[in-house]
Amino acid sequence: MAQHLEPLVVRHTHRIPVPTGTPVPTDGQGADAARQFDAALMSVGFKLSAGLLQHLSELPAATVVDTATRTLDTVRAMVGDHVAHNAYFIDFPANVPDTFAFWTQCIAEALADDATRENTIARLDSGVVDLLTLPTYGNYRHTYAELLAAHDELIAAAGDRMTVLHPGGPLDDEVTALYLALAGSTTPLGEEALADLRALAAHCVNGPQPEAIPVRENLAVVNLARLDAGADLLLDTATDVLRLACALSDGDVTLAEPTRFRSFSRRVRRTLLTGLDAVIAASPAKLADITAHREQFKRLGERLHPHEYPRLPHAADAFAVARGEQEARSFESRVEELLRADDVTGAVRVLASAPGKLFRALDRLLCACRTQDELDTVVSAAERGAPNTAGRVLLSVREHLHNRTDDDPARGSTDPAPPARRVFANRLGRAWVTGDTRPPLPAAERKHLIDLLDAELRRRLPTPEHLLIDPAVLDVALPLSGKATAAGIGVLPRGSLSPVDGELLRFFVYWKQTGRTTDFDLSALLLDDTYETVTWLSYTQLSQVEGEHSGDITDAPDGACEFINLRLGAVRGSYIVPQVNVFSGEGFEQVEESFFGYMLREAEQQGLPFEPRTVRMKSDLRGPGKVALPLAFVRTPDGRWHAKWLHLYLQGDPEANRVEGNRVSVATLLRGIVERDHLTVRYLADLMGAATTTLWNTAAGATPPPGPVTYVGLERPEGLHPDSVVITPENLRDLIPA
Repeated sequence: MAQHLEPLVVRHTHRIPVPTGTPVPTDGQGADAARQFDAALMSVGFKLSAGLLQHLSELPAATVVDTATRTLDTVRAMVGDHVAHNAYFIDFPANVPDTFAFWTQCIAEALADDATRENTIARLDSGVVDLLTLPTYGNYRHTYAELLAAHDELIAAAGDRMTVLHPGGPLDDEVTALYLALAGSTTPLGEEALADLRALAAHCVNGPQPEAIPVRENLAVVNLARLDAGADLLLDTATDVLRLACALSDGDVTLAEPTRFRSFSRRVRRTLLTGLDAVIAASPAKLADITAHREQFKRLGERLHPHEYPRLPHAADAFAVARGEQEARSFESRVEELLRADDVTGAVRVLASAPGKLFRALDRLLCACRTQDELDTVVSAAERGAPNTAGRVLLSVREHLHNRTDDDPARGSTDPAPPARRVFANRLGRAWVTGDTRPPLPAAERKHLIDLLDAELRRRLPTPEHLLIDPAVLDVALPLSGKATAAGIGVLPRGSLSPVDGELLRFFVYWKQTGRTTDFDLSALLLDDTYETVTWLSYTQLSQVEGEHSGDITDAPDGACEFINLRLGAVRGSYIVPQVNVFSGEGFEQVEESFFGYMLREAEQQGLPFEPRTVRMKSDLRGPGKVALPLAFVRTPDGRWHAKWLHLYLQGDPEANRVEGNRVSVATLLRGIVERDHLTVRYLADLMGAATTTLWNTAAGATPPPGPVTYVGLERPEGLHPDSVVITPENLRDLIPA
């Protein structure tokens, strides 16, 4: 049964698989239950589409109630409403005290407590008081029920978020379709989606399979399911075997982090070694793949015992290479040797057999050229290799070239200004900044390559008869990797820009520690248009003219929340950068759960500190480092605010991270992201060359065209022709050509 996979379908597609049951249109009980379901959904910012409400109304009430129970649990978790969001100050955002007055009050309460008086006096005598030693600091003074009683009910507003859930097909069909979409994705998946693929692959192993699985991490997860089911493995390289071993050990299939391999059964060892032997026997040159992950292959060999299988000599050769007993020069080492010898032509000749690697090395090759003949050789190789290079690689190189300077003085100020520093982000979201010492690219070759990439991408993209586009999606960055985003709702890829409309902006963070006392601190840094600090809000500065902080929580055995409330009209400066700092205890990857989000509301709405209907975005915090930067808010020249999506983590300090201590690094990082041009949906829409392109704002209430369309927007609208192709953030990766 696929029932346990239904939440995955709802999360990824915003569709509810059609429940089965005998229609009962006469007793009205199903209709009553469906209306109650719809009302319950609206309380957390979701709603049934007209078609889904009608379908549910024709089913038995018990079937509707079962569907409602499962779906409500899923959507409440999607938006963060599955936990209690308590605030330290019960009246927040009202009556937040002055920071110094609040600290003084905590000291006075400690002096009044017989258990803490003596220790507090001793610390006062030393001239320093540790806030964490004060009994009333950092711990809730009231229950969540008392917080509920202290706030008026939220007044509904037209601007509240309402995410529509649409009818899906039978559950098994929906599960299969989702499996095929994730497994066949042309871009790497994020951590949550990869875990979902693992569950789906186990269920779908004997069903339809994607025509191709271009992403190697996805292939490892699919192979894991095939191994468990006794099906043939899909192996093409030695690294595929290594990734599968990592999946078997619940390790990192991206190979970014080393995996501690578990002991394998004899059947599994034989299967892995047989697969590795077949790969190397078919192409001995693939032994070179071993050198890129030599240490991990050595550790794997200790678990697989290849000496016990003398009939698999090619597998034994692989581990001999890992141990350094046998030489197998890697592809990369040959290229490096040629470039060190200034033999650009020779390096291009080697790279021509691997077009993807050629395109990734284009910048370096162009900078290494000393003659026009060498430049022509590089460009010619790119022309020949473009048709055989993955679409996401071509798009990545296209974005890179757009942001690179060239040596043509005639371009003047129209060329992207050279940034003083370069910003990098790895697959895990760890970000760092370094100086940009690259020379400019040759202008003619840079332009030629940009035109070449545009032409190749245009050739691969579909040419829809009617392209219907929500203007709000045009500035959404292309998801060239699922690693450049985070799991959640309302989340867009790194570099995306989305409008922010509302009077009050409220951030929230929730965390629940696993074993030891953990203190996360929510802060907001405000910068001017030169990225200089204007002010900040944090536990050290509870209020400013812009807004209020809800108070510091320093222990989260049952979960804890912090909020920041901002009046956008009062904000001084041009940038708002919310951040979550790990002050002490467990990190983002160690806590049981942690997530960040923001709400938008009008002042007259009142309500609780956390109201699910006003949540515009909620994303998981699961990354390396001690400082999380989910997104920033940018004031554009017209005075409007927009969210700029970051999904980044700074290394920070081992403990006691504070907004005051990372202001410079955050500002430098933000500048690099804001001033970089990302490829967006607008770019691909222009390349598609549709017969008819219509900008269509769903919020305006217009009726969609009667015939099939290709629709691209933030949410699927009602009333589209059933044969329409629909692209939303949930499947935006489908825009990336193979």
